[in-house]
Amino acid sequence: MSDLINYDFPEKLGFLFKPKRYKIAYGGRGGSKSWGFARALLLEGAEKPMRILCTREVQKSIKDSVHKLLSDQIEALGLGYAYEILANTIRGINGTEFIFTGLSSQTVESIKSFEGMDRCWAEEAHKISRRSWDVLIPTIRKEDSEIWLSLNPELDTDETYTRFIENPPVDSFVQLVNYPDNPWFPKVLDSERKELLRQVELGLRSQDDYDNIWEGKCKSAVDGAIYFNEVTDAKIKGRLRTVPYDPMLKVHTVWDLGRADKMCILMVQKVASEIRIIDYIEDTHRTIVDYIQTEQTGREDLASRNYRWGTDYLPHDGKHKTILHEKSAIEQLTALGRKVEPVEEIGIEAGIRAARLLFPRVFFDKEKAGKLFNRLGRYRRRINLATNEPEAPLHDDASHGADGFRYLAVIENLLTNEDLNTDDPYSGFRRQHYG
Repeated sequence: MSDLINYDFPEKLGFLFKPKRYKIAYGGRGGSKSWGFARALLLEGAEKPMRILCTREVQKSIKDSVHKLLSDQIEALGLGYAYEILANTIRGINGTEFIFTGLSSQTVESIKSFEGMDRCWAEEAHKISRRSWDVLIPTIRKEDSEIWLSLNPELDTDETYTRFIENPPVDSFVQLVNYPDNPWFPKVLDSERKELLRQVELGLRSQDDYDNIWEGKCKSAVDGAIYFNEVTDAKIKGRLRTVPYDPMLKVHTVWDLGRADKMCILMVQKVASEIRIIDYIEDTHRTIVDYIQTEQTGREDLASRNYRWGTDYLPHDGKHKTILHEKSAIEQLTALGRKVEPVEEIGIEAGIRAARLLFPRVFFDKEKAGKLFNRLGRYRRRINLATNEPEAPLHDDASHGADGFRYLAVIENLLTNEDLNTDDPYSGFRRQHYG
């Protein structure tokens, strides 16, 4: 990089000017991550022609993008001579172009229009889904192209956190950047930081809040999560961990049905009163049969699991036929040789209460069921805007896995390891010790 780097710039973000495929800056508020990323890209783009994609998970309009931030930094850096700011893009007089889009609206086909990008900046990257990363990354394929991520982490089970911070790619820089690393940290923000610290000391806010907001540490669950206390307790007590499959026990499945909507399958083993969620599938636009007997490359199914299967538990709507199939989900699974039982419908609120009671006895496999744990940490209620009071749970990405967990709470007392092998001389011992 030329003497352009002599512009005011946080030392902790100096790695942005060194070549790497992935550059990741994460941390709390006031660390100057977004500010630094904007300056670095503008300086690079002023020095040589580049195509730069600025993206996030959801962008409903240009107001949701970093267009305004980049425009402000052009003025702050005195680079007005180098760039033309248009309504939906920013262009350099040397041919550099900034393009803005959301990832959730892209498909494998539409994202191809972004081939040839030199840089891709993913802002608020903690919100980006696995599906979006799988669509985006192969598209940014130009020689020496780079993918930049800036984020304030939320949950350590989020896809971006596990993929880029817990298990970073080989060719990457990963840097924690917090307010002490910002030499221009404004006094007004420091006052806000100290005020939150005061509230923590008075017991009005939690240390977890402060650590997440200002130190960039992950939370156990998002604010307002229905199972916030239960998820936090499970995390503290180490119940999100490696939970190996025990071949001496049956694996029961609990389903939340969907097709265009998400389909979720929890795979569960029971030992005495202990519930072990050893595996989890979540996907869309697939048939019931597809989850059972096909082994498609890159698609998860039960056929690829070498488990000792027990009973499949389906919600009450599993008895109903749909316009897409002449048989109900229960009839389809039964025809495939599965043992199927419906889950009693007790209502959402009663199910949530049952789930809360179940939580202390549940262990989650961090690798295979970490997404379910993430969903439970994000399961929230909608808020009445008129009264500011919580109402029914939101129907969103988190609700499907949470519904499956709720069904598990309803039927957990039915889970059994009977019928393992009555001719086995050790079967009595197994039933005595494993339920």
